[in-house]
Parts: sequence; C-alpha cells; structure tokens
Amino acid sequence: MAAPRGPAIQIPRWIQLVGLPVLLVVGYFLASTLGHALFLFLTAAVIAFLLNPLVRDLQKLKLRRGLAVAIVYLLFAAAVGVAVAGIATVAVDQTRSASTKVENYFTVKGAGGQTGADHDIDRLQLWLNRHHLEKVKIKKSLTNWSDSLKTKDITNATQQAFTFAKGAARTVVFGLFSLILIIVISIYMLLDFERLEASIDRRFPPHGGLPLTRRIERALAGYVRGQVILSTVIGASAGFGMWVLGATGLVPGADKYALLFGLWTGLIEVIPYIGPWLAAVPPAVYALVVHPLGVVWVAALFVFIYQIEGHVVVPNVMANALRLHPLLVIFGLLAGGELYGLPGVLLALPTMAALRAIWEFFGERIELEDWQDGDRALPVDVDIEPPKPHVVSGG
Repeated sequence: MAAPRGPAIQIPRWIQLVGLPVLLVVGYFLASTLGHALFLFLTAAVIAFLLNPLVRDLQKLKLRRGLAVAIVYLLFAAAVGVAVAGIATVAVDQTRSASTKVENYFTVKGAGGQTGADHDIDRLQLWLNRHHLEKVKIKKSLTNWSDSLKTKDITNATQQAFTFAKGAARTVVFGLFSLILIIVISIYMLLDFERLEASIDRRFPPHGGLPLTRRIERALAGYVRGQVILSTVIGASAGFGMWVLGATGLVPGADKYALLFGLWTGLIEVIPYIGPWLAAVPPAVYALVVHPLGVVWVAALFVFIYQIEGHVVVPNVMANALRLHPLLVIFGLLAGGELYGLPGVLLALPTMAALRAIWEFFGERIELEDWQDGDRALPVDVDIEPPKPHVVSGG
C-alpha cells in the first residue's frame, strides 16, 4: 500500500524562471571556491550516513550513543587498517618480484647466450616466416629496442619507480591532516545525527513513508553494496583468468602475480567507464614484456570479462543501486574530477546516489506551476453582425 501523499508545495513560475538558474550559478561558484571544504564535508557525510545504521543497532542494546559511535569507529578503523596493510604487503612484494622478472628478461643471458627478450624475438620472426610473412622483418627493430632498454640501465628505472612510490607515500602522509578532519567531522555528525533527523522530520514530515535521512542511508548502502559485489566479481575473474593464462603457459609467470592483477582490477573498478581500461594496462604490459604474443590472450580475457560485466553484472547489481541515466553519471564523474581530481571522481557516484534519494523525496512534495493554463479560457473579442433580412423575389 502506497504511503499517503502530503500537501504539495507549488513553485511559482517566476521562481522557476529566475530563482532556480540563480541558485545553480551560486551553487557552482560555491563549489568551485570552497572545493576543499565541500569535499571534506561531503566525504564525512557519506561516512556518517553509512555508519549510522550500525550505531542505531548498537543503541538498541541499551548503549549510549557516544559509546556506540566509539565502538563503530574503532571497528571501522580496524577493518580499514587490516585491509590496507594486507593489500599493501601483497602489492609491494609482488610488484618487486615482477620488476625483478622484467629486469632479468632483458639482461640475464641463458645457456644459448641469449636473453629472454632475444629468444622471444627470434621465435616471433620464425613464426612469421613459417606463415609466409617473410617480408615482415621485425627482428632487427625489436632487437634494437631491446638493446636500447639494456643500455638505459633497467635497475635504475626500477629504483626510480620505487622513488616515485615513496613520493606518493609522502603525499599520502601529507593528506593525513585532511583524513583527520574528515574523521572528526563525521564523528560530530554521528553524535548529532538523532537531532539532525528530528529537525529534518519536523520541517519535512515523511507522511507515512521513509524519512529523508533513511532514504539517503538506503541509497548509499545500496551503492556501496553494489560496488563491493561488482569489484569482487570482476577482480576475482581477472585474477583467476590471469592464473589460467600463466598455468597454461600462454602468459608465462602470470599465475604468480594473479593475486596482484586481481587486486588492481578490483580496486580500479570503483572508477566507472575509465576503470576497466586502466585495469587491463598492467597485465598487458607484463604480457608484452615476458611474451609479446601473450598480449592477445590478455586482451581477449579482459574483453570477455567486461562483456560479462556490461551485460550481466552491472545491469543486475548496479542498476538498482544508482538508477541514474548514463549521461548523468558521466557528467557527475567529470564534474567531480574538475572540482577535486581523482578523489572527486570517487566521491561523485555516492553523492549522486544521495542526491537521487533527495530528489525523489522532494519530488513527491513539490509541484512546479504549469506554464500552460489549459483550464482558463482567454477572452476573445468577436464582432457579430445582425442577420440580413431574406428577400424573396417574385416569379
């Protein structure tokens, strides 16, 4: 049974014509001017809305709200810390191992006096010759490219990569201040959440349906749940696929780094549209280095995975979570990136999910005054001439 509809607020035409565009312009300038502060408060609000149901459940056990907030945050911090530590350990170890394998591929000579790269170049040229493609002479150009990599000291390149990683780590440390602010703001929001809910319900009664804050909670929880399922399915599929390619010898050594590729794919999947392309880059580069023909198998694997994602997983998992037109999603991602870079892109979709819940809530309570008055007849002046007398002619 549908919830009873409350009284609707009608927006006059002059506000539609003047007020709403001005409001959009003011909102844009505030977002561009206060981008950092807005990002911090939006992130804190998303966290508060996601954790509030857990706090509410703990309060049912007769715990005070402050204690319930402390317990939830300790559990949340512990879970995040364990996940980050585990992922970082696996990623660093396997990245170091993979970089060593790449370096040895170009520098270490085997029993025949050839490096792995030289051996694979000879095999590729031989395959072309056997298939009547003798005119395709790639051995010389690929050998020159391989030799140029040797002369550039791959060890130095590897060290530079780790130096870059250290610089990125320093950036993360410098961002710790923003993280602390987000945590403090979200804690204050959680502590005052009951007061906020009561205030919103007084001004905007739910009229028998879900309150506004509960709708936002449900929208955010649905988005996060869908994203976790999507990342898990796609990441596991990519990791298993790379393990199969490595175990069958199509991409030598890929089975040893399948966990790394799977973690990368699952993490980068949180960026829609762009993430699938970025996820395939490291496996493709690895395949190109260890066995050039393996790039074809890696490409086929990721095309298959993302066909399944686009036609099966996303429609069944994320469709109910967002319920937004793809053009709105793309616009939200571009706007988030323009305002605050990659963090803004990551925050764009949960923010849009919350905005959709707000839109639906007020859409039931707000009506726009019609610009076409169909019920009111407009007066029209009509000159009516008196009828002329009918003259009958005699015969």
